[in-house]
Amino acid sequence: MSKNVLFLCTGNSARSILAEALLNKLGEGRFVAYSAGSHPRGEPNPLALKLLETKGHEKSGLRSKSWTEFAALDAPFLHCVLTVCDNAKGETCPIWPGHPVQAHWGIPDPAGTTDDGRLEDFEIAYQRLARRIEAMLKLDEEKLDPKEWRDALTAIGRDMEGATDGTV
Repeated sequence: MSKNVLFLCTGNSARSILAEALLNKLGEGRFVAYSAGSHPRGEPNPLALKLLETKGHEKSGLRSKSWTEFAALDAPFLHCVLTVCDNAKGETCPIWPGHPVQAHWGIPDPAGTTDDGRLEDFEIAYQRLARRIEAMLKLDEEKLDPKEWRDALTAIGRDMEGATDGTV
């Protein structure tokens, strides 16, 4: 049985969208990824979509949406919720049905202070997310209790935080 993972960010236009596409490709059959935001921008960042297209990701189902969709009774059951921006980490999240594992993977905003950002910054965010997702896929979450899985995911985010070379 695949596990459902929700990536959260404030605007749900860049980092969480990249993470959703990455996990759906790399973890296909094992994980189903979703993304959402506390204050969704309304559409994915064009540079995020351009980058995903150049890397061969499916992007047709990607959209910017509110996290309230995943707190509803008819939402997919969530096994894990990962925040990928520091603003979302500090916000009061909805109460997720089923009490999923929650961890934080801070990734700098590739859109920066401009409206759209630079493609190079999106590449750095993509590579950092890819390394964390690859580390996640090395875990055997089926053999870990929820606290162990949460701690392992938190360690992945903490151990790869602050890299400046664009590889983690």
